[in-house]
Amino acid sequence: MKFKKGDTVQIITGKEAGSQGEIIQVLPKANKVVIEGRNIAKRHTKARSATQGSEIIEKPMPIDASNVMLVVKGKPTRIGYKIKADGTKVRVAKKSGEEV
Repeated sequence: MKFKKGDTVQIITGKEAGSQGEIIQVLPKANKVVIEGRNIAKRHTKARSATQGSEIIEKPMPIDASNVMLVVKGKPTRIGYKIKADGTKVRVAKKSGEEV
């Protein structure tokens, strides 16, 4: 997966299209990412005891990684890889060619 926790991404499809946010969780096996403050779902919880009441919790849900693009210098771009002379593999922005 080309995305990492802490990356700023832009959502390119769906009801949240055009909005940006920071990745707070990456789910590589499912090929999904969770973006802070985006794709919010409401979950109703039951009261477990007399002292604890029921409540409605809002939590961000995962979005497929194919529906987001990395934002570099304010512009969305695709990500590629490049192997440096010393043998390390780095992520590269396709538009500008600079390391991410």
